[in-house]
Amino acid sequence: MENRAFYPEKMQPPLGLYAHGVEVPEDAKLTFVAGQVGMDFDGNIPDDFETQARNAWNNCLAVLEHNRLRMSDVVHVKHFITDPANLTAYNTVRTDYLGENRPTSTLLIVAGLADPNFLVEVEMIAASTRKG
Repeated sequence: MENRAFYPEKMQPPLGLYAHGVEVPEDAKLTFVAGQVGMDFDGNIPDDFETQARNAWNNCLAVLEHNRLRMSDVVHVKHFITDPANLTAYNTVRTDYLGENRPTSTLLIVAGLADPNFLVEVEMIAASTRKG
C-alpha cells in the first residue's frame, strides 16, 4: 500500500493544496526532517524571500534524498513564514517542489525565526515502503 491522502466527505474541501489526512502503511519507513531555513548549502542567507524559500525546500530535499526518499513520499509539511505578504510567492515555490503530491499541511505566520535574517522555515515527515 502507498501513502493515501484522504478527504472526509462530511468536511469542506481543503482551503489549499493539501489533504485533510494521509494514511501511511504499517511497514513504512518514516523520516522526520528538522526545520530547514533559507540558508544555502554554502551557509549563505540571501536577502530575498523566494530564494530563501527555494533554499529551505532544497535543504529538505537533500535530507530526503540522503535517506532514499522523494518529495512524493512527504506526508506532512509544516511551514513557517515571517510575513503574510510572501504567501503567494511561497505557495508557488511549494507547488514547484510538491507537484501533485498533497501531504497534510500546517502553515504558521510567525513573528520571527531563530535568526532575524531567516524569512522561512520548512519541516517535513516522509514515509515510504520502497526498498533501497
